Amino acid sequence: MDILYDRTVTCLVCRQTYTTKKVRSRFIRPIRHDTDFCSYYASEEANPLLYYVHVCPHCGFAATEEFSTYFPPQTLEAIQQNICANWHGKNYSGARTFAEAIDTYKLGIYSATLKKEKHITLAGLYMRLAWLYRSNQQSEEERRFMRLALEQYIASYEADDFVHTHMSEVRLLYLIGELYRRLGKEKQAIIYFSRVIARKKETIEKGIVNMAYDRWQEIREEKKGAQ
Repeated sequence: MDILYDRTVTCLVCRQTYTTKKVRSRFIRPIRHDTDFCSYYASEEANPLLYYVHVCPHCGFAATEEFSTYFPPQTLEAIQQNICANWHGKNYSGARTFAEAIDTYKLGIYSATLKKEKHITLAGLYMRLAWLYRSNQQSEEERRFMRLALEQYIASYEADDFVHTHMSEVRLLYLIGELYRRLGKEKQAIIYFSRVIARKKETIEKGIVNMAYDRWQEIREEKKGAQ
């Protein structure tokens, strides 16, 4: 059985249908995880991150399953002028290389920005792009997109636009803290990890609380070792 299968998508902009590859769920078996939820797979071919963004070969609009169907005023026109009018028909519907996957994320980010998608949706794109760069040992690009993800996660938390999505408040607070930690800003990281720990009694996500406590302890130990 092939690792990949074809999924049919209807473009939100031009309404035409096309196929995009996805990894079959039975093959998505992470071998390990990082503390910011980045997953690693035995086979690079089975990495679902490569196929997170789908790109319409007809008009160039790129989206994920997290995109809403609603277009704020003037955004559809902006997409048609800035993406569709300049589209040269490149097709990302087959198996993807690392470089092609990177291209789809950048198209997705541009599409989401023009569409004025939620902060939480943009954050998810930036975060996954950072993970892709990490898997390819491109640390400078990884840090660049972690910083952008952090900005969007904070904006999402302040605007409450993560409500009614797959992202819980506790998980969001943890991710903000963890991104601050990975970017070397321990003081800010501790503030957010403390907020997670403070919700210990009211959340069912005890694993996230434990992870926040572990990261907080690691920062303390590192500070002690540096003295």
